[in-house]
Amino acid sequence: MSTDQIILFGLFTAVFALLIWGKYRYDMVAFCALMIAAATGVVPTDQVFSGFGHPATLVVALVLIVSAGLVRSGAVFLITRTLVDASRSLGSHIALMGAVGGLLSAFMNNVAALALLMPVDIQTARKAGRNPGLSLMPLSFATILGGMVTLIGTPPNIIIASIRQDALGTPFRMFDFAPVGAAAALAGLAFVALIGWRLIPPGQDSAQSLGDLSEYIAELTLPAGNKHIGKRLRDLLPTAEQTDTAILGLIRDGQRRYGRALNTQLAADDIIVLEATPEGLDEFRSTLDLALADQDRQDRLNAAGEGVELIEVVVPDTARIMGKTAQSIGLIWRQNTVLLGVARRGKRIMKQLRTTQIEAGDILLLLVPRETGAHVTDWLGCLPLADRGLTVTQNNKTALAIGLFAAAVLAASTGLLYLPVALGLVVAAYVLAKILPLSDIYDHINWPVVVLLGSMIPLGAALESSGGTALIAGALLNWTSALPAWAVLTVLMVVTMTLSDVLNNTATTIVAAPIAIQMAHSLGVSADPFLMAVAVAASAAFLTPIGHKNNTLILGPGGYRFGDYWRMGLPLELLIVAVSIPMILITWPL
Repeated sequence: MSTDQIILFGLFTAVFALLIWGKYRYDMVAFCALMIAAATGVVPTDQVFSGFGHPATLVVALVLIVSAGLVRSGAVFLITRTLVDASRSLGSHIALMGAVGGLLSAFMNNVAALALLMPVDIQTARKAGRNPGLSLMPLSFATILGGMVTLIGTPPNIIIASIRQDALGTPFRMFDFAPVGAAAALAGLAFVALIGWRLIPPGQDSAQSLGDLSEYIAELTLPAGNKHIGKRLRDLLPTAEQTDTAILGLIRDGQRRYGRALNTQLAADDIIVLEATPEGLDEFRSTLDLALADQDRQDRLNAAGEGVELIEVVVPDTARIMGKTAQSIGLIWRQNTVLLGVARRGKRIMKQLRTTQIEAGDILLLLVPRETGAHVTDWLGCLPLADRGLTVTQNNKTALAIGLFAAAVLAASTGLLYLPVALGLVVAAYVLAKILPLSDIYDHINWPVVVLLGSMIPLGAALESSGGTALIAGALLNWTSALPAWAVLTVLMVVTMTLSDVLNNTATTIVAAPIAIQMAHSLGVSADPFLMAVAVAASAAFLTPIGHKNNTLILGPGGYRFGDYWRMGLPLELLIVAVSIPMILITWPL
């Protein structure tokens, strides 16, 4: 081995040992390794930071922003309302989401499929009060598995088809991957849904604080033209139960109705009194297309131009609003701010919110023009609560957000646009359409994940350019020279899977496919089964968060550590080998 190869193999060994140990954060470990590689000269100076502009890194960042836009537009609520039931058992939920994710990823890029379903899964976990990490990894694995079925499902399949055309004259067609890919995907999905999710370590509970969220007494208005006008208030109870919202009563013409309120026929401008968390309140409003305020106050908010946001503040005994009402201090006409809810532990609020006298210790949920939260809080003399990323769903832009995303996926799947460009156009369109505010764009990117990918990609490229992967290929040919063809095929799959867990799966395919053709020729057999083995194995990267972009995407939201993936990933990879080898030999005879 050359000096460069020794240094790189040593760095990869050290990096994986430290990442599995878990004492130091993964992004710092990877970045330090990159700096050492640069200092020793094994990564050229002009390539040190190339990983930060790599398509894989850009796709991960852009997908997170697009996912936030789908949440903000109400697209996620639309899917959760029609598809997902938070009362399902975890196993049933994983089976359903895995099946949907696998089917979608067969006909669209698997990264895009995860981008659509990841926020749905997180929302469902929040509603069920469980850690999203228990279901995000199975969902990621399911979307990876589904991509194996068709030509367009995953980049390795496209690359393999192209290499086959160059080497043998014709490419693989759209569904040539289906017999082997579908068998592997079905077996993998069954394992993930029945057994695999039980192997995930508890880890950090991303939903652990949900039980401590304040529940507010709040009001929503039934606007003119709403489809629920004429129905009875009790008809809204199923939606209230689904969104963990309690309907307390009804206000009409300034008068609170008690007792028979649930039997009251709803009319335009009725005010529904609720008790809910901010998230539950927003979902209830979005589902029923209710208004946050009466028409006059809504017009004032819309005049702000840059949209609105939710803030939470605590009222001290020195606050301007202490002992007064939102109406008496002119909250709406002085600050364009709506008092949306009041949390007052141990006491039930009986008056309309804007005429309710505020007490010390109350927590107020305020709807303010964007970027004015700090000013409004200071004007009120209140204390801000920690930002929990509360948002106001813009359900009037749901169709636009879904349409833009679908158009990008279609354009990328048909080769009309490069996937990072398609996603970039969606992000730009979301900003221009005010689905996502420009000031929030960078808040949705998981920067430690970006640093991890940006650092590891140049190291993987250096391993390839230094001859490290060729060294592995040569050793592989020597080790398998005396083995039967089916055994050589098995070894090829295992080695390709291992490389894919370390390198980007696209790079792995480019390296492994020529090796596969060379091995087939040396054995005097057809190259097709060997190319198919590489296609499946390159996609089956389940041991680490860096082998596949989907695994990287869930690293932050799932609260995972680097060493958590192999627990479910290792038996899944063994299962993929066990299922794929017989199917390859049947479908693509040697």
